[in-house]
Amino acid sequence: MDVLFEHRGRRVDSAEVAFIRELIAAHPTLSRRKLSVKLCEAWGWTQPNGQPRDMVCRSLMLGFYRAGLIELPAVRQTSRNPLALRHKPAPVAIDTTPIVGGLRDLPPIEFRRVRRTADEAMLNGLIEQHHYLGYVQPVGEHLKFLVYAGERPVASFTWSSAPRHLGPRDRFLGWSKEARRRNIRGIAYNSRYLILQWVRVPHLASHLLGRMARLLPTEWERVYGHKVWFAETFVYPERFKGTCYRAANWRWLGRTTGRGKADQTHRPNRPLKDVLGLPLTARFRELLRRYGGPAPAIRGARGLPRSLGHGRPARHAPRRVVARKASRELGGRQSGGEVTVEFGRSRSARRSLGGPRDEARPRRPRSRGSHALHPAQVERERHEIELRSDLRKAT
Repeated sequence: MDVLFEHRGRRVDSAEVAFIRELIAAHPTLSRRKLSVKLCEAWGWTQPNGQPRDMVCRSLMLGFYRAGLIELPAVRQTSRNPLALRHKPAPVAIDTTPIVGGLRDLPPIEFRRVRRTADEAMLNGLIEQHHYLGYVQPVGEHLKFLVYAGERPVASFTWSSAPRHLGPRDRFLGWSKEARRRNIRGIAYNSRYLILQWVRVPHLASHLLGRMARLLPTEWERVYGHKVWFAETFVYPERFKGTCYRAANWRWLGRTTGRGKADQTHRPNRPLKDVLGLPLTARFRELLRRYGGPAPAIRGARGLPRSLGHGRPARHAPRRVVARKASRELGGRQSGGEVTVEFGRSRSARRSLGGPRDEARPRRPRSRGSHALHPAQVERERHEIELRSDLRKAT
């Protein structure tokens, strides 16, 4: 196939460009917007919720027009950019009487999805007033929830599409570029989480996070026609410790580089933040990797995800470590200037450390859910093996 253009995952060849020309010639009176809808119908190009991808299609046709491959009708209407003219949410007047007590003392808790409802303005206003970052309109697919205790709002959640490139998350998932491009929609980003400041209920924040995690995949599928399998968020470590997220089983994945998604200088230009993630299903890796090839190797010790607050690799850490300057004594395979050392639970895999067989090798206790070995730990074990070998020769 002679691919002329690739846009948002769709590859267009010369035959499809000819079809677009024929479509435009057959409907000379239609506007650019209506032509994009017609093209989406002809190609069956729809979003997961069944709506046509007409905005993406218009940008594709505009790219062909600028390249001189097609002719488009003249622009008939210039729409105002709603993001550029968006006003800040208005302040919200609600009951601010302190809510104090334990979880058992609260009235029944209810999650209400408020996007495109009369209560959406309340959520926007509360975040603008009481969240330290203020309100920012979410991008892409997004959901908004108000949490009520009885008749009073106590918290709010805002979820949106995940950033496409995020190093700590990508290393933790171990997916390929192709899998990331196809399955990035399977990740939800928690852009705002607010407990109203007059609500003082111990453990409420982690309790709501746990309930939200169980509710999110179903609600996302109800609105967008597909589930999400992983959730992520950022925590500003100089201001917060992320205790409520950690108590709700979120994992620390790493720290951002401080460059942002639009970086052009490759230098930090904003505060560093911790990246936390939460699998929403036990099969999250399988589902997010399923369109890709083999999982990429994690480079260096910094690529190993850590469990919450314990300083050891997480249970699902990959068992492959690529060390650029690894010694050949470790028994690794030389490939492209790198030495790949694989670790596993079996005895045959552990022999790759290059030491004597099991009867002479120091045994280390292993619990269920064995973790990947840190390169420094590999070096210590290799040194112990050499010492034991020297002692046997001396005796």
